[in-house]
Amino acid sequence: MQTYLDFEKPIAALEAQIRELRALVEEGAQQGAQEREAGIDIADNVRALEAKVATQIEALYKTLDPWQKTQVARHAGRPHTLDYIEALVEDFTPLAGDRLYGEDYAIIAGLGRIGGMRVALLGHEKGSDTQGRLHHNFGMARPEGYRKATRIMELADRFGLPLISLVDTAGAYPGIGAEERGQSEAIARCTDRSLRLGVPFVSIIIGEGGSGGALALASANHIFMLEHSIYTVASPEACASILWRSSQQADVAARALCITAQDLLRLKVIDAILPEPIGGAHRAREIMMEQVGNALTQEIMRLNALTPESLREQRRHKFLEMGRTLNM
Repeated sequence: MQTYLDFEKPIAALEAQIRELRALVEEGAQQGAQEREAGIDIADNVRALEAKVATQIEALYKTLDPWQKTQVARHAGRPHTLDYIEALVEDFTPLAGDRLYGEDYAIIAGLGRIGGMRVALLGHEKGSDTQGRLHHNFGMARPEGYRKATRIMELADRFGLPLISLVDTAGAYPGIGAEERGQSEAIARCTDRSLRLGVPFVSIIIGEGGSGGALALASANHIFMLEHSIYTVASPEACASILWRSSQQADVAARALCITAQDLLRLKVIDAILPEPIGGAHRAREIMMEQVGNALTQEIMRLNALTPESLREQRRHKFLEMGRTLNM
């Protein structure tokens, strides 16, 4: 069942009408000749409505504001890390634990093959249903998650494996236990290890990239963002609560934060935008996952031509240059 966002209500009404008409067509096909003729007329109406819906979706998604993009980035139907792994990674072998405290299911890690190339892979996993979201803590990693990520980075460096990260988190888990176990230190060490990697490192913001919890897995040689994903130092709600003492101003904060892929490409925080199917990745998951797979394969092949020293220097230069020549 399709889940609709608030700004998609006109589309929801039309698609509900299409479903009702299709049911009538199917019912007429099981009746006599007269009913079948009526079914032909209904089928024509269905096609006309489908064309109208397609036009409205295209027009709507071309003009999304930052707050609407935030809602799309958080859509429950968007492909998550485990979906991409299932679709793109061959012989995936999951790796668990930080060898210090325990396992963190908010971050998926492992080894596998993409396009025939051996890779190490990291990704936030939010979960696709209520049980999954609780199991994966809504993609909000604890210190052991970032220490596990650091361990996988070291493994990739040792064996010369390109590293891929799929970022989709509202931010690192802010609970007391996480703070007691050194959340900020774990994120800092993970980010530092990212910057010192001597292997190709490609990151994709597939949904929501929030705060240092996202940056720890996105300090890469090349950063992609899906067209309707977001990447921000703080969520719009958190920013609004700080500035106006009310999360009701989240839409205003979203515009001010410059969180969209288009803004961040202009600011040179990211390197490229991957177009989403019309209506968002959740409407054509297989197409989106194929595009992600192609982009990853091409970029890893390009970066494989660089030496470890060149990869470190490219990454260092990339982050030092951010924000130096902004023309706001």
